Order: sequence, then structure tokens, then C-alpha cells
Amino acid sequence: MKLLVTRPEPGAQATAARLAALGHEPMLLPCLSISPLTPRLPEHPAALVVTSGHAVPALPPRLHDVPVFCVGDATATKLRAAGFIRVESAQGDADDLFRLIAARHLPGLHVLAVGERHGLALLARLRGAGITAIRRKVYAVAPLRALPAGISAALRAGELDAALFYSAETARSFTRLQPPGTAAMAAYVLSDNVAKGLTGLPWARIHVALAPTEADLMALLA
Repeated sequence: MKLLVTRPEPGAQATAARLAALGHEPMLLPCLSISPLTPRLPEHPAALVVTSGHAVPALPPRLHDVPVFCVGDATATKLRAAGFIRVESAQGDADDLFRLIAARHLPGLHVLAVGERHGLALLARLRGAGITAIRRKVYAVAPLRALPAGISAALRAGELDAALFYSAETARSFTRLQPPGTAAMAAYVLSDNVAKGLTGLPWARIHVALAPTEADLMALLA
């Protein structure tokens, strides 16, 4: 299949390579651009909470021995590769991450290292559960403003079979562009929450991964 990959870099290239290895023809359209920030983080937090691998480049080495709770295994792998030694994955979505943190209920300050406009609901839930938590923006997110001419032409000509979506924000960014041709395409999404971001467009079908992991998303293409 000819597939549109909408996730931002650096993940887009890795996904494209996996798709090519499966015999598909990927076409890259990063719908968001990610820029690390230089946040002011507490010196001695009890734990870090990471909802996306995009947060990892902004986290300083002095925090490598701090416990980290993260949303999924891919983010856990990035954290360990960056030098963090006490990483625990929720192996799911934001609800699973909340349940993991609530179950551990470490004493002290939990720092949510998130992107702009991210993590507000999780912060409220943690505080409601009696967990001391603050939120710090560690990366900026900018949506794609216009479709590249080549992508727009391919969509209009019906050359693409499907598109892949890894986050609700990416799905919303793509939808705001009102691309042509989606009524004849399938969408493959990581979760029901991601699928909600596509409701402003017609689709031939929306396929939701059994679990919110790239392996489960790829399994839909087999």
C-alpha cells in the first residue's frame, strides 16, 4: 500500500523504514514540528512523568537517577537510551499512566514533563488522587500550516491508500488542513482518542489498533 505517515520527526523516518520493510510505500507528511525547550525543573523531584518521547531531549542528565513514569514502551526505550535508569512504562495510554502513578503513589513532587497544552487533564487527576504534581513545558509544538504541493496532488489524484496517525494532535492538525481525497482512503490510528481527531473528514474506514503501540498499529497493515 501507499501510506501517508503523519507523525512528526524524528519518529516519521523510523516509521517509514518499518513500513518499507513490510513492503509498503510510505510518503512523509509530518503534521507537527517539535522544538525542545529549556525548562526550569526542580532540583530534586520525587518522580518525572513523561507522556511523549518528544520530552526526552529536554531532560537534563542530573535527573537520570530519578524514577520516571512514562506512557509506553517506545518512550521508555528513548528514556533508557538517554541515560535514565529507573524507568517504568504504563504500556498504554494516559489512563494507564495515571493508574500506574496512583498505584505507586511515591511521596514527594511529581514533575510532568510535557509539550505545550499537554498534560493538563493528567495533572488534575493526579492532584485529585492526592499526588503532589506540577507541570513543566519541555517542548513546543507547531502544526503544519499548508499541504505541500506534491502531497496535495497525490491525495487529489487518489494515489494514496491510507494514512497513519499516532496522536490526537497530529490527527487534528491534518483535519484542519482539509485535505482532498480522504473519502477513498483508510485511516490507521493508535487509539480511539486519536480517531476522534479525524471526525472532521470523510474516510472509507478508520482502523484502531488493539493496543496503543506501534506494533499493534503495524499489525493492522499485515
